[in-house]
Amino acid sequence: MITSLTIAHFKSLENVTVPLGQVNVFIGPNGGGKSNLLEALGVLSAAASGRVDDSVLLARGVRTGLPSLYKSAFPSRPEGRRQPAHIFLGAQQGEGGEGLGYEVTLNNPLKSPEPDWRYKHEKWFVGDKSLASRSPRSNPSLNPAMGLAALRAVEQPAGTAGLDFLEDLRNYVIYTPTTPVMRGIAPDSQPQTPLGLSGGRLADAVQELLRQRGAPTADQEDLTGLQRHSRRVTEEALSLIDWAAAYGSAASSQMALSPAAATSPRVVRFRDRYMLEGRNTLSGYDASEGALYVLVLAVLAAHREAPALLAVDNADHGLNPRLLRGLIRHWCGWLLDDPRPRQALLTMHNPLALDGLPLQNDRVRLFTVSRNSDGRTEVQRVRIDERLMAMADQGWTLSRLWVAGYLGGVSRDL
Repeated sequence: MITSLTIAHFKSLENVTVPLGQVNVFIGPNGGGKSNLLEALGVLSAAASGRVDDSVLLARGVRTGLPSLYKSAFPSRPEGRRQPAHIFLGAQQGEGGEGLGYEVTLNNPLKSPEPDWRYKHEKWFVGDKSLASRSPRSNPSLNPAMGLAALRAVEQPAGTAGLDFLEDLRNYVIYTPTTPVMRGIAPDSQPQTPLGLSGGRLADAVQELLRQRGAPTADQEDLTGLQRHSRRVTEEALSLIDWAAAYGSAASSQMALSPAAATSPRVVRFRDRYMLEGRNTLSGYDASEGALYVLVLAVLAAHREAPALLAVDNADHGLNPRLLRGLIRHWCGWLLDDPRPRQALLTMHNPLALDGLPLQNDRVRLFTVSRNSDGRTEVQRVRIDERLMAMADQGWTLSRLWVAGYLGGVSRDL
């Protein structure tokens, strides 16, 4: 997992290093730079895959644009220095001689941009050992549009720490589920397995997750770690949807759907616990978007093919505040107890989400993201110190502390 993410000269992030945990929540005002942070990691993921262009970035959920929109452009520079022509991105696990990581410097001319960003410097390392390294001086003949680490990855034996780290980085994506796509009435423009970046393929992913639990009659002792985890996640997800007695998926042709509703071949199916038997089956088209969002996060937490490194932008999408608090509490537990290591980054705006975070566990970290008086994004980790503990003893919740401005990450003008 990534323990340190460094970003320089990317959009509003001129010089930021973030000490990541396993579950990382970023809060702050609109326009503060939260999505920029997720997208910087997306650009680094694309670089690790060997190419940085619009199609590769879109496949990771990164908004595409001209180089002038990616590079920082602050008028004031320390000590009169000129604005750098490149962006720097780096991710590391561990420190010093025991650490491993990947970092890259990318450039694309502002006046005559190319379809592909150009690699200037690139380094993939394990401890003091370099697995791939390039610079214009040491490797002038290399194609600047192609990444060296991606080529060298084929030389590494499967299961080695350096290769696993690079693979997790390469598979990183940013999810931003939307209601029409989750309902199955609109296509996902960024399809992925097991779940599209906008929530596409949800019905299939839910069915696969339910099958992943193993045989219904199997004893707990006979189950694998993945099966036990899948059972826990699917059962707790159902408990969060308080009106549902069960959920699954079905062929669209088997559901009572309006002819005017364009649907995917399969849709999510719910059984309402309060309605008459025989008239209590609802599709994802009819169910609340909050219920669909619970299933999206359940899939991302437990599906065997979900990426080991992922982000969810606006993770409080369409959720009742109390449901959001419970879902975030459960989701942290699902990720922390997963037999496979998973790492997640989430951006949020709803204060009540903070009350679901188990911040006493150092693997769960909260960050405020806001812009200073010069417009540069600053990222600060929220640590529960004696002052905040004393306020908590007086009845102050994290959500109340944030709204009142004690945690930072609020607009200066409001």
